[in-house]
Amino acid sequence: QVQLVESGGGLVQAGGSLRLSCAASGSIFRIGAMAWYRQAPGKQRDLVAAITSDGTTNYADSVKGRFTISRDNAKNTVYLQMNSLTPEDTDVYYCNAMARDYSGRVFINWGQGTQVTVSS
Repeated sequence: QVQLVESGGGLVQAGGSLRLSCAASGSIFRIGAMAWYRQAPGKQRDLVAAITSDGTTNYADSVKGRFTISRDNAKNTVYLQMNSLTPEDTDVYYCNAMARDYSGRVFINWGQGTQVTVSS
């Protein structure tokens, strides 16, 4: 079983920055893609940014140029640097990772979610 632990969320003023971190732990043979999603009340969970094991990144149009996803494979950790935040970025952010255990089973795991609130 793989556990994802998030940190870094909170309250920030418009134009400010936050950095989210998500560390994977457990019986892990290999971690593949890692990603950040966000979900507003009553809406679907949408992809914010994703990064593959080789470093290829993908971003939602709404965050391109403002957010940067990165990973530290040695620490099994993914980061989301969020700059120029706006109130529209207010959401619950979720970490996601694909991991394979030593038995060859593949897991798609979610973090617990962390609230990001951007004030005007």
